[in-house]
Amino acid sequence: MKTEETENKVSEPYTEYGKYSYADYLTWQLDEMVEIIKGKVFKLAAAAPRRIHQEVTLKVARKLADFLDQKPCKIFVAPFDVRIPVKSKRNEDIYTVVQPDICVVCDRSKLDDAGCIGAPDLIIEILSPGSNRKELKYKYEVYEESGVKEYWVIHPNEQTLLIYTLTEEKYVPSRLFSPGDIVSSACIEGFSLDLEEIFQDLD
Repeated sequence: MKTEETENKVSEPYTEYGKYSYADYLTWQLDEMVEIIKGKVFKLAAAAPRRIHQEVTLKVARKLADFLDQKPCKIFVAPFDVRIPVKSKRNEDIYTVVQPDICVVCDRSKLDDAGCIGAPDLIIEILSPGSNRKELKYKYEVYEESGVKEYWVIHPNEQTLLIYTLTEEKYVPSRLFSPGDIVSSACIEGFSLDLEEIFQDLD
């Protein structure tokens, strides 16, 4: 028997069919978290993030939060909606809504009660099993096109970090960083991260 709640739910909208907007997203009552990338819906991991993913996220977020204390830029961690408008900021015209693991927004005019509308300055994604293709392809394209200044991809299992820096509207990749490296951000001036500290005690 259908109820109002079941009618509002989207039954497996993770297909090639249809083009979903942020307005659609706001009507869904799903059991799991989803993202929309250029109108297509992707579900996040059905289960809670793995322990190592959580540990790395918290370590990096804590370092950033401490550094940004009393500074204009603000840090946010998932779940936090980042809407990427193309033609207009109307809900029905926004076809990309992502939830980066960590993001830093320095232009506070992009912040509202719903999250962030527009490109954050820095986005950090911590990869989980099965998420690599989405993070490295679909999100890479969206972040580059929308003007995210830096995109950090952390692979906890391999203990590596790759940084994409926006240069003349195109991403330029760094070398692959690993424990022993201290990496610096080009867009968050003065911030650096000791990967030895981030990846230690993850067994």
